[in-house]
Amino acid sequence: MRFRFAAAFALLAASTLHAQDFSTATPIAGNWTYAPTTDGTEAVFANLAGSPQLWIHCARATRRVTISRPASAAAPFINIWTSSRTQSTASIFNPPTGRLAVDLGAFDPLLDAIASSRGRVAFTIGTQPPLVVPPWAEVARVIEDCRV
Repeated sequence: MRFRFAAAFALLAASTLHAQDFSTATPIAGNWTYAPTTDGTEAVFANLAGSPQLWIHCARATRRVTISRPASAAAPFINIWTSSRTQSTASIFNPPTGRLAVDLGAFDPLLDAIASSRGRVAFTIGTQPPLVVPPWAEVARVIEDCRV
């Protein structure tokens, strides 16, 4: 019985995500930066105050791309909206960094949808306000770094 309830709740959460349409949402103001790291490369989106809001990190050795947001607690999913795809992805909370993250293989179709999204990409966690950012070239560059 508990499993049925959990499955129903997961379907409800996923259907709620699909009902959200961010196609006219205004991305927050800020900038992407791209930089090499000790194990790959990373793109970071910071708001106008310079506070990082989103990290996209490539670990070249494992060909994994991690997308993370600041968070104060764990959440089961990060919901990702692009102009062509919407997906709830299981997340992991890292208390020392204060980030909630999803980990994807370098060839995951969601990464292509993020890199080619028209004008905006949205990330939502539970009841927190959505984070809507522009999909600049730095994002695609990090994804491509993991594929070569």
